[in-house]
Amino acid sequence: MAISISVVLLLVVLAVIFLRSGGLKASHAMVCVLLGFFLAGTSMAPTIQEGLNATASVVGSLRP
Repeated sequence: MAISISVVLLLVVLAVIFLRSGGLKASHAMVCVLLGFFLAGTSMAPTIQEGLNATASVVGSLRP
């Protein structure tokens, strides 16, 4: 749960930065949001979640 919230907050921050810099139009952002909602309802959602969890655990286990 904490990883999901962190990822969402990171994506929101990036979207705001892109919108302010002019690199992302509001219509493009809406398409990305809609894609995320529709993708979450597909059968691929658990696979994507497992991939994100595995990636987060690998990154979390790295030591500088």
